[in-house]
Amino acid sequence: MRKIVIVGGVAGGASAAARARRLSEDAEIIMLERGPFISFANCGLPYHIGGDIEQRDALLLQTPESFKARFNVDVRVQHEVLSIDRQQKTVTIRDLINQQDYQESYDALVLSPGAAPIVPPIPGIQNARTFSLRNVPDMDKIIASIDNNKPKHATVVGGGFIGIEMAEALIQRGINTSLIELAPQIMAPVDPEMASPLHQELRHHGVDLRLGVALEAVFAPAGEETKEELANEDSEILQLRLSNGEVLETELLIMAIGVKPETTLAKLAGLELGELGGIKVNAKLQTSDPAIYAVGDAIEDPEFVTGDAALIPLAGPANRQGRMAANNIFGANEQYQRSQGTAICKIFDVAVASTGLNEKTLQRKGLDYNKVYVHAASHASYYPGAHPVTLKLLFHPESGVIYGAQATGKDGIDKRIDVLAVAQRAGMSVFDLQHLELTYAPPFGSAKDVINQAGFVAANSISGNTRLCHSDEINQASEQQLILDVRNPGELEKLGAIPGAVNIPVDQLRERINELPKDKEILVYCMVGLRGNVAYRQLVNHGFKAKNLTGGYKTWLAYQASH
Repeated sequence: MRKIVIVGGVAGGASAAARARRLSEDAEIIMLERGPFISFANCGLPYHIGGDIEQRDALLLQTPESFKARFNVDVRVQHEVLSIDRQQKTVTIRDLINQQDYQESYDALVLSPGAAPIVPPIPGIQNARTFSLRNVPDMDKIIASIDNNKPKHATVVGGGFIGIEMAEALIQRGINTSLIELAPQIMAPVDPEMASPLHQELRHHGVDLRLGVALEAVFAPAGEETKEELANEDSEILQLRLSNGEVLETELLIMAIGVKPETTLAKLAGLELGELGGIKVNAKLQTSDPAIYAVGDAIEDPEFVTGDAALIPLAGPANRQGRMAANNIFGANEQYQRSQGTAICKIFDVAVASTGLNEKTLQRKGLDYNKVYVHAASHASYYPGAHPVTLKLLFHPESGVIYGAQATGKDGIDKRIDVLAVAQRAGMSVFDLQHLELTYAPPFGSAKDVINQAGFVAANSISGNTRLCHSDEINQASEQQLILDVRNPGELEKLGAIPGAVNIPVDQLRERINELPKDKEILVYCMVGLRGNVAYRQLVNHGFKAKNLTGGYKTWLAYQASH
């Protein structure tokens, strides 16, 4: 009979325990969780705070009792593993309720300790009105503080998934909210121009968004006869000193600047860590000790495109890894097939999603790439309820292999990125996207889906049927280039235009084509790129040298807002 000890009872640990039991009725399985809850939906925590998920119990997917009844796993909550003796194959455990230590032996050990919130050493940050959000007790504390103190203003530090979701939750509770982000954009997995509409959405819903600033210190307001002092447990109002010199008063502070792998136990045991600080594992999810496996947010995943080490703290990979670790413990030889980092986030009425590498990462890694932007409707535009979808596709400039994709919009964002995540994992290229046969009916899609259109544009650029340009080239146009706006005059009056552009509507271009100089390269643009491509083909067929701005004026506006 095999004895399996699992450290951590949320996504990866619970998946490993359940899978291990399905593979063996005889194994002894012990799951140890430092907190009071197992298998809870930590991604749902902000939505309970905001009221979208009304019942707290809905977040508790399993209890120790239900897990025992269904899987016959010995679940011990509020039990912390203090150390690992690799030679003796034992772990030392502390019962946090009774404060008693004891040991358990193991044949196989699975580490799934997750990740801990990053709380930088900011002066005054340790006070009764500052919180982070990682688990159910954290959520309970935030709700209790709101209910008891009834803050009129709250501040969230960090523009990632948790930070954005918390800002939305606080606004929904009627609390004026500021969101502070050190970077020039929120949502680091997407590129700056794709984050621009997200900034607009936050501000539209009343969030005081402050980009490019950091929190430097937290003070309590000074009384008339007292000097300014750092915030403490008694502070009811917090003064936040920002890196731009501003001071912001708030009554609730949420720190959400990111997470770091929880590696304390692994380090104490002498297990090898990776270059990014996570637990290093092989393709079978074994650590440097083959009897010890590690999964979830604590490990370094190989990133899908290059295989380089990455930290990808997402529930999907954690669940798959937990299952695979159990399979391998029972004799399988499964290899983890890398992580794409596919993710989506709701920001009020807008969704943003991504998969694979973004442009920032491709540039940092020095990889050759090309990109296209497509703006299309979520379903047939003539059917009520269609919303714009903005899609960015990144790919190898010759083979067309998909590097990554990002999308924003109100509807249909999840299915587009999900399809592209499957296409990327299947090794498909942009040429294959042209041939994908996706469902079409007016309420659901279009005969040429956004993904098909992205494939058409990308394939045309690789084959040479279309020469594309990007917003930075438009902004740096030389005297040997002319910018041509082929929209209708009414659009220019209503929406503006790129400075210095000449306007000839596309439907007049054939008759007026002689107005354009043949000794200059024509940089064509319309609103989203479609009419620009029609104009581009006319120009090329008449002997002009030309390029079409991918994504058109809409992408240029987003680029301008983000640079």
